[in-house]
Amino acid sequence: MRKLLPILGMVVAAALPGCGFGADGGSGELTIYSGREQDLVGPLLDRYAKEEGVDIKVRYGTTPEIAATLNEEGDRSPADVFFSQDAGALGSLQAKGRLELLPTAILDRVDSRFRSPQGDWVGVSGRARVVAYNRERVREPDLPRSVLGLTAPRWKSKVGWAPTNASFESFVTALRKTEGESGAERWLRAMKANDTQVYENNVAIRDAVAKGEIEVGLINHYYVAEARAQEGPDYPVGIYEPPGGDPGALVNVAGAAVIAGAEHEDAARDFISFLLSREAQRYFAERTKEYPLAAGVKPAPGLVPLSSIRQPDVDLADLADLQGTVDLLERTGVL
Repeated sequence: MRKLLPILGMVVAAALPGCGFGADGGSGELTIYSGREQDLVGPLLDRYAKEEGVDIKVRYGTTPEIAATLNEEGDRSPADVFFSQDAGALGSLQAKGRLELLPTAILDRVDSRFRSPQGDWVGVSGRARVVAYNRERVREPDLPRSVLGLTAPRWKSKVGWAPTNASFESFVTALRKTEGESGAERWLRAMKANDTQVYENNVAIRDAVAKGEIEVGLINHYYVAEARAQEGPDYPVGIYEPPGGDPGALVNVAGAAVIAGAEHEDAARDFISFLLSREAQRYFAERTKEYPLAAGVKPAPGLVPLSSIRQPDVDLADLADLQGTVDLLERTGVL
C-alpha cells in the first residue's frame, strides 16, 4: 500500500465575536478536514468564518490522506466536516458508517446524480474529466473519440497523466466499472507501454501541453479554464470532452459530509448549506471555474453546459473502492 505523506497542520480562521449556532449552545466552533487545497478554498472558508462569526479550524491535506486519517481516528476524530475533492473518498467513509445523514432540505438542492443515494454526502461543485490538447499541434477532429484510443502509436510519448492525483484515481475507478477489471488493466498497461508521461499534478500537465512538451493531457476542465481566463482566447490549450458516455468525460464532484459523532453537528450542517448557497456557488463558478451544482448559478463563460456532457454510466456512489484502484495502479507499474 502506498505510504501516506504527512498532513499539514491546522489552519485557524479568525471569526467575529458574538455569533454562533444556536443548537450547539452558541459554541461558534467548527473543525473541517479539507481534501481541497488551501489556496483554492481557503478564501471561501475565511469568508464564511467572518460572516457567521465562527472559529474554524481547518486541516488540509490530499483527499486520500484525509480519508485515511478519518478512518484511523475513528470515533476519536475531532473533525466535524469532511470537505472532499472527490466522491470516491466520501463513498469509502460512507461504507464504513463514518458519516451522518444530511437533511432532505440540503440534499434536494442538488441533482440526484451528484449526491449520495444514502443521503450522507452531497456534491457542492462539479469537475469534468477532459482531454486537454495543444491547439497548435492537434486538431480536435483528430483526437480519438475515447481515451481508450490514446494507446495508439500516434500518441506514443505525447500524453501526460498524474497517477497520484485523486481525480485521476477516481477516473480509473470509473474505468474499472465501465470496462471491467481486466479492461482497465489492459488500458493502463498499454498506456504505460506507450510511454505516457508522468506528472505530479494537473497544473504540471496543463503547462506541459501549453509548452508543447506533450500534445495531450488527462486532467480536470477547470485547470484550462483558469489559464484561459488569465491568458485570453489565444491560450494554446483546448478542452475536449470525449462523446458517447466515455469514461474520459466523467463528471465527479467535490463534496461535503458531516462526520459521525461530530461535536458541532448543527454547525457542520450549516456550513454545508453555505457551500450550496448562491454566494458559494458563484465563488466556485468564478474563482475556481468548477461547475456550480445549486442555486441556479451558471458556469463560467466558455464552458459547455454540464447538461451537454454525456457522462459514463457510473454512479458516483460506486467510486468508493479507492484502495482497489491503488492496488491496480501498483500492479500495472503505473504507481
